[in-house]
Amino acid sequence: MRLLLIDDDLLLLGFLAKELRANGHAVDTAGSGAEGLSKALDCGYDAIVLDVVMPGMDGWQVLAAVRRAKKTPVLMLTCRNSVADKVTGLDGGADDHLAKPFELPELLARIRAVTRRSTRHTRSFVEAGDIRIDLAARTVTRGGERVALSQREYAIIEHLSLHLGDIVTRSALYEGVFDENDDSLSNVIDVHVAKLRKKLGRDLIVTHHGRGYSMEIGTGAARS
Repeated sequence: MRLLLIDDDLLLLGFLAKELRANGHAVDTAGSGAEGLSKALDCGYDAIVLDVVMPGMDGWQVLAAVRRAKKTPVLMLTCRNSVADKVTGLDGGADDHLAKPFELPELLARIRAVTRRSTRHTRSFVEAGDIRIDLAARTVTRGGERVALSQREYAIIEHLSLHLGDIVTRSALYEGVFDENDDSLSNVIDVHVAKLRKKLGRDLIVTHHGRGYSMEIGTGAARS
């Protein structure tokens, strides 16, 4: 998943970005509300993690501006944990609320939850024939045996599974799995897809020439 973190606490921002990347996510960061809003409107993110208390444009203002343009899942972070703050966020269009301080596993679980809801998944796995993609454990098995994937390979198969049955363009797939710090190579998606087909079978990922890739429901894939 490609995530956007918006927080004026640069130490926390750097720590979270490092940990989320270590967990296989592509992560962009913004140290102010204005910078975060610009990135949120410019790129397609799977989820936004947004601090509430920031100088200048605060999290509520960023949320309102994002909601006028996009349906991207937003997880609000705040040191204020009153019922009124939670109500303000949820009524303003936030998908979830997490009070500081928090543990990283809970943040990761909440990110998975808001993205599952936004893509119509109700459980944390997808099955396609003998392939099972566990979105919580970030693992893939084939015929019950664990398949060793690189972080990029997993990110691609995860992104396609979250958009099951939809054609995902190469540019959208690139945006979904690579962040602003990655080098852009024109054929990098094709290279990773070729490796995935060798490991998971040629029929799992369907090529739509001139359009992109998909995991098709008709090939045996099912939301679970």
